[in-house]
Amino acid sequence: MVAKIAAPRMRAVVAEDLPMSEAVLSRTAAVVVDYPTSDGKPVAETDLHFDRVTYVAHGFKAFYAHRPDAYVGANLLVHYVPGNRRRHVAPDVFVAFGVPNHRRDRYLLWEEATPAFVLEITSESTRKEDQGSKRLLYAQWGVAEYFQYDPRQEYLQPALQGFRLRDGSYRPIAPTPAADGLPGVHSESLGLHFRLRGLELRICDPATGRELLTHAESERAREAAEARVARLEAELRKERQPRRPD
Repeated sequence: MVAKIAAPRMRAVVAEDLPMSEAVLSRTAAVVVDYPTSDGKPVAETDLHFDRVTYVAHGFKAFYAHRPDAYVGANLLVHYVPGNRRRHVAPDVFVAFGVPNHRRDRYLLWEEATPAFVLEITSESTRKEDQGSKRLLYAQWGVAEYFQYDPRQEYLQPALQGFRLRDGSYRPIAPTPAADGLPGVHSESLGLHFRLRGLELRICDPATGRELLTHAESERAREAAEARVARLEAELRKERQPRRPD
């Protein structure tokens, strides 16, 4: 069972943090800004990266479906400077607690809760951003855990790495093997265990020992469950039929 986590709020943006033009915008509380919902970039650079993003997003959404105060965002623009349409970033997947669980077009950080967890599906082409500007930005926001996963192991050794915020900077989380011996990293924020099967990322709920499923796996499980119910109903109807005398 995942413990309810108090949602930290982003530190208020002050004029000293911003260039002059942004400082003026941040003081204009009454200004109405139409914040964009897209940055024009593809959701993922390859089919493999897309599959990994959708697996994590689908698994998280299913895992937290019962919690009205947990939100899972995937490739959603997060705006972090009030009044500035250009200051945004799109984490591959993030989880925030203490906010309503409903669909959003964008995520305004000063109106919502700081994400507790961010995962970037990284590659050589996004290495500089994932290891540099994004990592620094998430630390400034106060994101408790930042995970990186390189599905082709283009540069990350090992391909899955987790970091926990300590004193304003990210420190590596020591790998902890799962019960089946697969290498992995535990997330305290989510109460979930991330592990690699080869280079394939799988996420496990230690409380049940079950892995989070892909969309296709969920559909197959649903169809199998429906088939079992149909068989049981057919058997029950058969037992209820009056027997013909010999």
